[in-house]
Amino acid sequence: MLTLAVDTSSLTASCALVENGKVVSELSTQHGKTHSQKLVPMIQTLLRMVDCDLRDVNLFAAAIGPGSFTGLRIGVVTIKGLAYSLKKPVCGIPTLDALAYSLPDYEGLICPMLDARNNQVFTSVYDKKQNSFDKLTPDYGLTIDELVDTLNSYKRDVMILGDATPLHYDRLKSTLGSRVVEASPSLFYPRASSTGLLAEKAYKDNKAVSAFELEPLYLRKSQAERLKDLKSQA
Repeated sequence: MLTLAVDTSSLTASCALVENGKVVSELSTQHGKTHSQKLVPMIQTLLRMVDCDLRDVNLFAAAIGPGSFTGLRIGVVTIKGLAYSLKKPVCGIPTLDALAYSLPDYEGLICPMLDARNNQVFTSVYDKKQNSFDKLTPDYGLTIDELVDTLNSYKRDVMILGDATPLHYDRLKSTLGSRVVEASPSLFYPRASSTGLLAEKAYKDNKAVSAFELEPLYLRKSQAERLKDLKSQA
């Protein structure tokens, strides 16, 4: 089974081809153009690199969030359009799940963090062993102080990763001390290959949906919606 996956939930645009548990090819960039300008040309290049056609793809997948509102819409709409035109199934994979999956097994907890601005993060907590993970919390948006309290309550070592790591590592370290470990910076941004591998697993578990059913996962309103709410309350 050949899976085409994309992740546009952060500054990085990433697309990958995965086949039966193997990453066939992957492209990632956060340079220059916007996701709307980059994503389709990247997919076309990816397919040409391995002499494949879109019609060869059996499953389409997208990281559904949390993350950038605009970025998520671009990735999800692109995958919905491709899957609909070819009448193929799709799988939506939470961005935080894909980040946690990209790490090797770890004795402590795994905590991916995405920057939600204003000292807030999108995050969740995982326990990962034998290349599979247990999700200990739902995806949620927290202030960094709330996250520190949450992680401290587990009394376990924790590995952090994601684009919010360099922003908040010192704050976590000040409370958790040696119990907090920073992952390699190469793992700070989501990769479409992890999305594709998890999509294969989801498909085998009968969790694929139609193109119409794929939707982004937003944990809070967009900035424009929040400003509108503030104006209405004034």
